[in-house]
Amino acid sequence: MAIRVLLVDDHAVVREGYRRLIEKHPGIDVVAEADGAASGYEAFKKSNPDVVVVDISMPGRGGIDLVRQIRQFDATARVLIFTMHASATYAQQAFRAGARGYVTKSSPPEILVSAIRDVFVGRPALCAEINQAIATSRLCDEVSAVDELSPREFEILRMILNAKSTDEIASAFNLSPKTVANYHYEIKSKLRVRSDIELVYFCMRQGLVASLAEPGAA
Repeated sequence: MAIRVLLVDDHAVVREGYRRLIEKHPGIDVVAEADGAASGYEAFKKSNPDVVVVDISMPGRGGIDLVRQIRQFDATARVLIFTMHASATYAQQAFRAGARGYVTKSSPPEILVSAIRDVFVGRPALCAEINQAIATSRLCDEVSAVDELSPREFEILRMILNAKSTDEIASAFNLSPKTVANYHYEIKSKLRVRSDIELVYFCMRQGLVASLAEPGAA
């Protein structure tokens, strides 16, 4: 029986390319696609895929929060992150949310296919680039305050750095503006900054602003 895959990426052309790549290999079928977190969650419930392949940077809620939502709905769900972000921090947040694998889009095509197979059978899947990033982080004993953020807080931070308003964030997460404001305060508290300017400078020092705030990032 073929592995049934759901693709979640906000670029239709990108999804088409991945679909063709994946379906060249026997035993894997793309059974559904979605262009964002909300549609991805609905597609997951409708198609009941074996593996979900999720991008991180999408309009509104991102892939990390989608992983969290899917795993809350189905604790056995197998989710593979496939993204441009070659960062140990991103990977750690993704795994904290419940992802089973993390592959960068700069990896050779066969790595994505083998990662889908690994995640399907319950093996963790990491590309060489992320393995190295995590190993370097551990070797240098790098501990960042960002690691204290929950996946939801990290996603809200991503939207704050993308200059989204409180109302826009509230709408994306189906939260009240007051709740978003509370998250905003808690994020600054955990990162030990007092203002949004300090927050931006902190994230710049952490190497997060360029990747988080880049509109075309995938």
